[in-house]
Amino acid sequence: MPWDLLPLLPLGILAGLLSGLLGIGGGLIFSPLLLWMGLSPHQALATSTLAILPTTMGGSWAHLRSGQVPMPAIGAIAGGAVAGSLVFSRAGNGLLGWHLLALQGVMYAVLALVIQPPQDQHQQAQTLPLAGLAAVGLVAGWSSGLLGVGGGLVMVPLMVQGLRIRVYQAIRLSTLAVCASAAAASFTFWSDGRGHLGMGLLLGGTAALASQWAAARLQKVSEGRLVWLLRSLCAVLALDALRRALQLALG
Repeated sequence: MPWDLLPLLPLGILAGLLSGLLGIGGGLIFSPLLLWMGLSPHQALATSTLAILPTTMGGSWAHLRSGQVPMPAIGAIAGGAVAGSLVFSRAGNGLLGWHLLALQGVMYAVLALVIQPPQDQHQQAQTLPLAGLAAVGLVAGWSSGLLGVGGGLVMVPLMVQGLRIRVYQAIRLSTLAVCASAAAASFTFWSDGRGHLGMGLLLGGTAALASQWAAARLQKVSEGRLVWLLRSLCAVLALDALRRALQLALG
């Protein structure tokens, strides 16, 4: 029952703070929590996506109110995210639970190795490449639809290192794209019965408040600290996902 999660809502608040601060969806908290609650990997990943939607809506509202994100850039990355999510949201049905967790672990491990602190921000382009943002959005849709994670941990490094976008702006765009891709994937997961709607809304609704609060204070944290926090999270999550995948494969 959803009310059984009430003692765990502090973790929802933590997920919301990380979402608003780093541009991620909160799935890195929700997925392990739901697995611990006894859900299968498919159920946990689908329910995680349902929780990501209200979580990122809080941060997205704060970023939109700031007026610092151009609408064409939002349309490009959100459009790519929705398209990727719709394509891949049913692909996970053909994979075993340990396959999904292993893919998560490998993705996090690669990101932990490639994420680097920003070098010379003055050399970064001021214009936002719309085609590049649409491609980044497709990656977000893939990770959300197939793996049940919002994609922020993938998009921010791609935008910072691949497109040379400032970290702050990459986090804002990531939050908006994760919200869009989670919305598309959530509809699929809810309609085919894979996700627990009550659990997702309860955790996500709590996280949304924390996400909005953290997003409004993004500029107060240095870009170097944000990047190293992302890298640390990726390393921890890679170890946890690969450990769970190995347990399922051997069990």
